[in-house]
Amino acid sequence: MPENFQFAYPLVALLIPLPFLIYWLLPPIKNRSSALKYPYFSRAVDVTNQKPKKASYIKKRNWFSWLIMYIIWLLLLTALASPELVGKPEKKIKTARNFLIVADISFSMANNDWVLDGKRVTRWSAVKNIMHEFIGNRKSDRMGLVFFGTNAYIQAPFTSDLNTIQTMLDEADVGMAGQMTNIGKAIVKGMDLFERDTIQSKVMLLLTDGVDSGEAILPLDAANMAKKDSTVVYTIGIGDPGTSSSDLDERTLEEIADMTGGKYFRAKDAEALQSIYAELDTLEPLEYEEESFVPKTLLYYIPLGAALALAGCVVLVNNLILLFKCFKRDS
Repeated sequence: MPENFQFAYPLVALLIPLPFLIYWLLPPIKNRSSALKYPYFSRAVDVTNQKPKKASYIKKRNWFSWLIMYIIWLLLLTALASPELVGKPEKKIKTARNFLIVADISFSMANNDWVLDGKRVTRWSAVKNIMHEFIGNRKSDRMGLVFFGTNAYIQAPFTSDLNTIQTMLDEADVGMAGQMTNIGKAIVKGMDLFERDTIQSKVMLLLTDGVDSGEAILPLDAANMAKKDSTVVYTIGIGDPGTSSSDLDERTLEEIADMTGGKYFRAKDAEALQSIYAELDTLEPLEYEEESFVPKTLLYYIPLGAALALAGCVVLVNNLILLFKCFKRDS
């Protein structure tokens, strides 16, 4: 990413001539030395032709000392102006939606009739594998997991930590929630999870390869509850209804999606499921903050460090010169 150099506080440059103004406006500091007067002082001056010195004098610095001090001043002003590298503005991802995945892990998901990367795998293994990429792309959402079979349970509450969601997904396996398929109970469990959170935008993704067992609450009654709560439900039917190994109830899944403003998808194989996730990304796009985030790298410590190092060198050199003079005088 290209970066531009700039000063955060360029008006600090107005302080550059300040040392010259101080030197010009303020009176110089006068140093005093002891003096001795004795009789016939004026006569001795006339005889020796020497001009007597005043008791006070102005100590002068050489030009090199002034140059070093001014360089230190410029370095301090540079640090105060806060130099920085500014990158290209980026939009911040906005967390404004709860996206809940409700997945069927009944025994039928263990059917070994899907092909992934040239190998036959179970439906659930393929779903998990493809779902990982989908979850990783939902960086604007707080995601949660509900798994169901005979019963429904919360695997992961809503969180923006997608790595945790990925881990909890890996830990789930077929049969953990029982061998039947209770779609209505799964939707209700998802609604309970939505009610615990304050974010108003709610999206549910329901995946199943079976037909509802007809126990407890009916799927369409649960869908009506979701509709009243402004929850959008997308449904995915796993498998091919035209085969003997599938008992997929597409009609119910279509009605659930229609009632809640979602959409029904059929995933007869791994490739179809992959394309469904891609379409879901367009139906529920990532959301961004209106304000842009501008990455900045602060560089003030470089001139500040140089000023401190140069000042330390000046103090060290002055002390060495003083020690040398003292040693020379004593010897």
